[in-house]
Amino acid sequence: MNIGQVAERTRLPPKTIRHYEEIGLIRPMRGDNGYRHFSERDAHDLAFLGRARSLGFTIEECRVLLALYADKGRASADVKRLAQDHLAQIDAKIAELHEMRATLADLVEACAGDHRPDCPILRGLAGEQGRAGDADESPMKVR
Repeated sequence: MNIGQVAERTRLPPKTIRHYEEIGLIRPMRGDNGYRHFSERDAHDLAFLGRARSLGFTIEECRVLLALYADKGRASADVKRLAQDHLAQIDAKIAELHEMRATLADLVEACAGDHRPDCPILRGLAGEQGRAGDADESPMKVR
């Protein structure tokens, strides 16, 4: 298969496929004309990489996953440990996003959104607390 065919089959852009080759994740054969020739194994590995990347695994984690997949003597515990670590990272990101959302929601709620120049959102982003004289607004606590 040429790069266009393998791109269509794996639903990966040719640019991504070239990048994966450049960093050594795949190694397609080269014909006498210099064109890449992708085997069924290459197509499978590319599809594997596409699915792993869609789950948020890093390039280095994908490299390890491919090696584990190729190693028929692997322990599934090694694969599970990698997946559990990644899941913990996702959970941490979700918690961080919830905190970010809550803080931003507090800032938006505190802002009158009117013609006045005073803006609790900008003060919150600047790390300032409510100023003296802002009697109609309570100080923002950034989480």
